[in-house]
Amino acid sequence: MSDPLKFLTSLGQALSATGLYRPGHPARERAIDLAWEQLEALQALDPAPIFSFLEDEVLYRQQALRDFKAWDWARRLGRSGVQRVEFDSEVSRDELSEFLTEIHRKMTTGADDTSEARQLRKTSIRYGLITIRGASADIAVEVAESTIAPYSLEDEIEAVGWIHAEVRETDTLPLAEANAVVRSLSLAMHSQSRMLMPLLQLKSYDQYTTTHATNVSVLSMALAEYIGLPPRDVREFGVAGLLHDLGKVRVPKEILIKPGALTAQEVAVLRKHPADGARLILAREQKLDLAATVAYEHHIMLNGLGYPRFRYQRETHFASRLVHLCDVFDALCTARPYRDAWASEMALAYVEERAGADFEPKLAEAFTGMMRLWSHQRVAMTPGSAVLI
Repeated sequence: MSDPLKFLTSLGQALSATGLYRPGHPARERAIDLAWEQLEALQALDPAPIFSFLEDEVLYRQQALRDFKAWDWARRLGRSGVQRVEFDSEVSRDELSEFLTEIHRKMTTGADDTSEARQLRKTSIRYGLITIRGASADIAVEVAESTIAPYSLEDEIEAVGWIHAEVRETDTLPLAEANAVVRSLSLAMHSQSRMLMPLLQLKSYDQYTTTHATNVSVLSMALAEYIGLPPRDVREFGVAGLLHDLGKVRVPKEILIKPGALTAQEVAVLRKHPADGARLILAREQKLDLAATVAYEHHIMLNGLGYPRFRYQRETHFASRLVHLCDVFDALCTARPYRDAWASEMALAYVEERAGADFEPKLAEAFTGMMRLWSHQRVAMTPGSAVLI
C-alpha cells in the first residue's frame, strides 16, 4: 500500500478513535500516534500533501485514489464542509491531535471552534470547502462565506482558462478544479428562491472557449434539472458540459479566432478536437467516461451527420444529445469573428426547426419551453459583472 493510502487508512482509524474515546485514553492516543507516523512517512516523499474529498471521490493532489472510492469518511468529511485538507511540512503531533478533535466536532455538531485561542493559534493544517480563487492555480481552503453577496463569474472564467492551460501544457486534467467550477456554477444558479441561469456574454473573442464552456455547463445543468434528472446526474452533465470542448486546447489559436472561412486543412485540424478531448479526459480519469463520451459525440447530430463519423451507425449517448443542444444554442447566441450573435428567440426557433434532424425532439421541446419559461431568470453577465445572490 502506498503512503497516501496508508495515511488515509490511519486517519480514518484515528477519527473513529477520537469519537469513541476521551482525550488521553490509550486507544485514542495509539491511533493518533499511528496516524502521525504515517503522515511523517508520507511527508518524507511529499512535504506538503493535499487531499480532496468530493462526493465519492478521494484525490491525493490531482490523483484519484481508486482504493478509496466510496470511502465512508470521504462522504462524512465532505458533508461536514471538509472538502480539502492541506498539511504543511512542519505539522506537529499535537496539531494533528487538535485537528482530529476539530474535525470530529464539525462532523457531530456542525460547529467550528471559534474560540479566541483557536483563532490566534498558528496551524500547519488547513481545511475547508473548495473555493475558486481566480486563476492562481490554487484552490483556496477556507470556510464558506455567506452567500448573500454580489456574485461574479470572473473567478470561474479564470479557473476554466487555467484548467485549459494546465491540460495544454502538462497533459493533465485538474479534476478537483473542474468539480469546484461546476459546484460554484450550481451555487450561482440556486442561491435565490428561484432558479437563475447566469449566462456570460463574450467580452473578447479570445475568451470564447472559456465563456462558452461555462455557459454550456450552466445550460446543461439547467436542462437536466428541468427534465427531472437526479442531482448527481445534473452535476455529471455539468462537468460534461464544462469539458465538452476540452480538445480545442490542441487547436491553434489563429484557427479558433480566424475571421474568415477556414481552409480544408484548418477544418481538418478543428474537427480533431472531439477525439482529442475524449483522449485527454480518459487519460486523466476513467471515472469521467461520461464526460469523455460527450466530448467525443457533441458534434454528432440526431441524424448521424456531423463529426466525427461513426464507422457503424449508432445512437449517441443521451448526455451527448443534451449537451449538443446546449452547445449549439450558446454558439448561435454568441458573436463570432465571422458573424454577429443571434437573438435568443431566433436561436430557439432554429432549435425547433431542426428538431428530429439535428436535435432529439423531446429535448428540443423541453429546452425551448425552459428557455421561454425562464426568460426572466436568465442573467446576462460579462466577465467581471456581478449579480446579488
